[in-house]
Amino acid sequence: MPSLKLKYKSPLRQFAVNLGLVILLFISALFTGIHLNNQKTIQQELKSRAQTIFNSIIITRKWNAKHGSVYVEKTPGMVSNPYLQNPDILTTNGKIYTKKNPALMTREISEIAENEGAFQFHITSLKPLNPGNAPDSFEQQALLSFAQGKTEASSKEVRDGITYYRYMAPLFVEKPCLSCHAGQGYRLGDVRGGISIRFNIEEMEQALKLNKVLLALLFTVTLGSFLGIVFHLVVALRKKLAAAEKIIREMAITDELTKLKNRRFLLARLGEELDRATRYRRPLSCIFFDADHFKKVNDTYGHEAGDTVLQTISATALEQCRQTDIVGRYGGEEFFIILPETTLEQADALAERLRQAIENQTIIADKHQIRVTATFGVACYSPSATVAQPEISDFINLADIAMFEAKKAGRNRVGVAA
Repeated sequence: MPSLKLKYKSPLRQFAVNLGLVILLFISALFTGIHLNNQKTIQQELKSRAQTIFNSIIITRKWNAKHGSVYVEKTPGMVSNPYLQNPDILTTNGKIYTKKNPALMTREISEIAENEGAFQFHITSLKPLNPGNAPDSFEQQALLSFAQGKTEASSKEVRDGITYYRYMAPLFVEKPCLSCHAGQGYRLGDVRGGISIRFNIEEMEQALKLNKVLLALLFTVTLGSFLGIVFHLVVALRKKLAAAEKIIREMAITDELTKLKNRRFLLARLGEELDRATRYRRPLSCIFFDADHFKKVNDTYGHEAGDTVLQTISATALEQCRQTDIVGRYGGEEFFIILPETTLEQADALAERLRQAIENQTIIADKHQIRVTATFGVACYSPSATVAQPEISDFINLADIAMFEAKKAGRNRVGVAA
């Protein structure tokens, strides 16, 4: 039966490994999905914020352009827009007003927003009127993509150790724009440039990093918990399988009625003991016995009473034998005992004690008091240079013949093989 242990261990181990991999893949997919969804949600929130700023700027510029730019009183230190023709006007009351077109207004609002620490935006194009509005690398790539039909661009960048979110969308040439930019070759509907928006997301990035760490810890704890549960389940299952295997192994070698070893086990074990006796030159004895007139017991008291008799004889045999002796039911009312390290004289003495114990006991079965006897045959193998190891069947036959001779002599006695 040792192969059974190997048979169930390998599939169980494979099952545990496969289940562990499935759990690993499932939890990895789950947490990866959570992480990617968080990233997507944050990206959408950042883009939505940038688009809101962009649309606010566009509305403000449209208002300015709708009114043909606006004029503000020129205060000390205020510089007129050098890229506009006749930007200043003198009123009848002697005050000077300077023109603020959409581009200049947008730049000044951006400066205020940046000083407030909120955000910064920048109007630029591939052909700016003001060289100070020239695009940086992100803006230039975005403007080139707009020319190819893209409608927006976004990115993250790190400046001086601070992470910023960059967003840019195109500006299209509208009718009011032509008053300033017609000389640059623009036509109505062309992409004239774009508005670039930038705002600080360092705190959000730090929160994201912390979230990644917490997510990784949660992943580790969750995975460890699941694998721990699987481990305990597998260990419990393995114990149950081991217990079941032990029961099956015992059933395969045990007689169901008497709980003694069965004939199959006796024959296999006798072969092993004969080999061991030969190898170490040690004596090996055996006892073959059966209950006398057992058929009469069955006929008189019934088969259940007969079963009780066999069970009682079995218990008595176990009591009289050593732990190293192997007691088994050979078949029907026949019993066989293997006695390692036992001489013929010792085996004969044991058989006599067992015979007397069986004879002297009263068996109670279905309120009947039953007395039985048994007849024994004893054989011994003492290895030597002149004695060959007997075959299993031959060794059993020696004890069987000795028992048969004892029965012929009157039963309830011990016969010893010559």
